[in-house]
Amino acid sequence: MAKLKELLCGLEYELISGDLSAEISDIVYDSRKTGPEMLFVCMKGSRVDSHAYIPEAFERGCRAFAVSEKEAVPEELMGAAAFIYCEDTRAALSLMSQAFFGYPARRLSLIGITGTKGKTTTAYMVKSILEHAGFKTGIIGTVGCEIGDEKYPTTNTTPESYEIQKLLYTMAEKGCTHAVMECSSQGFKMRRLAGLRFDIGAFLNISPDHIGPDEHEDFEEYLSCKAMLFPASDKLIYNACAEHIDDLFRACGMEKSEERAISFGICRDKEALDISGDEPCYRASELSYIYEDNFSGMGFLLSGPGFRKYMRLSLPGEHNVSNALCAAAICHELSVSEDVIGEALALIRVNGRLETVYSGGGIKVLIDYAHNEESMQSLIRTLRNYDPGRIVVVFGCGGNRSVERRTGMGHVAAEHADFTVMTSDNPRREEPEAIIDDIENAYLKAGGRKDAYVRICDRREAIAFAMKNAKEGDLIAVIGKGHEEYQEINGVRHHFSDREEIEKIAGELTK
Repeated sequence: MAKLKELLCGLEYELISGDLSAEISDIVYDSRKTGPEMLFVCMKGSRVDSHAYIPEAFERGCRAFAVSEKEAVPEELMGAAAFIYCEDTRAALSLMSQAFFGYPARRLSLIGITGTKGKTTTAYMVKSILEHAGFKTGIIGTVGCEIGDEKYPTTNTTPESYEIQKLLYTMAEKGCTHAVMECSSQGFKMRRLAGLRFDIGAFLNISPDHIGPDEHEDFEEYLSCKAMLFPASDKLIYNACAEHIDDLFRACGMEKSEERAISFGICRDKEALDISGDEPCYRASELSYIYEDNFSGMGFLLSGPGFRKYMRLSLPGEHNVSNALCAAAICHELSVSEDVIGEALALIRVNGRLETVYSGGGIKVLIDYAHNEESMQSLIRTLRNYDPGRIVVVFGCGGNRSVERRTGMGHVAAEHADFTVMTSDNPRREEPEAIIDDIENAYLKAGGRKDAYVRICDRREAIAFAMKNAKEGDLIAVIGKGHEEYQEINGVRHHFSDREEIEKIAGELTK
């Protein structure tokens, strides 16, 4: 319980009805969850304006409201409840939630990571390194929230601010010393991170994405939202090789020469990065692809403030070296030694991201979240560096999504894969066979060989076919779902895990 007045500390507001003496047992932003002793925060969305549900919440016993539209307060309720006006109730929800849970971020070392690609992988790298160093660490991101061995589902990469504060509070109560968050552009735009201060903020990269209805109006808005992490961080670790990095600094009025701005980047051919100022720089050089019976990944020389150490990373691809470099910089700035960082990187496994699930009998099988043309092409090009006998891809496409996504993936399969197994993904409310028709037509139109693909609609059977018909040296990539543990068919989610299916089939093959 907290006094309403206590929740408004540091918040600009106007009391337009009632008083601030009410005891608040919880904060809600869904009218269906309102009740006595609750504060209902009304927010205007693209589809729903919850101000319209003030009378319903009042009927449920709610007597405290935060609004961003004064005219939305029913005249007959004036004086019957406390109505607080805030210009931005989304930001207010974040600030009030922090107060309600006792500012849990202050009890943790908070790390925020943003970027168009690589947030999940980098966040898990940071968590793995910190845990290897002995720090209990929580994580909030695309695959949900994890606190130790416990998992908590979330609906967005960056959940609503109330959920964030509740999860941070739970982490602190369960003994976590560190928390890692994926910070999405939508999280910043929707003010879910308002008022949060990060001990370390990390920027990976930016490219045009998430632009369209219900997302960002244009790239400029997308970039400005990403840049919000910069001034909110006590230390900023940024990719000096990223495109638009100067634009991001300009967008937030920061200089790269500031002491708190720390750069990282991959150096090719021993070239020097163009970095201004005297801040320490973390660099990866001498990259190599490692493909052994019990290890596949990357090797690189990591140079940092006062040290140089050769690293083995248990994830493939140059992009993962960049992610690992960022994670190493974050953890080194948190006083983790380069030796501990090296040990952790060699052991890291990120759920559903270029994750090797089976290696035996001369073949390797991995899963990945690649679910569009660009990510699929990048994946296959990365795998080609390991010189496998064949690259076999097993994939489908989600239903009720852009047709261009499935045709693009069909083109990539024709041009880059050695053998393709077309199957179902999350058909949602579309016919799975119709989705495969689109993939197949695009594949053939792009010149795909008729003897180099099969259609198997049942995803279990498709994975089994690929593994049971594999040739020595094959690298099988089951892509599109990654960490997901469901398949959505006709609007209903059924349990399904690519990893579990691969492990079952591997068990049959080794009998």
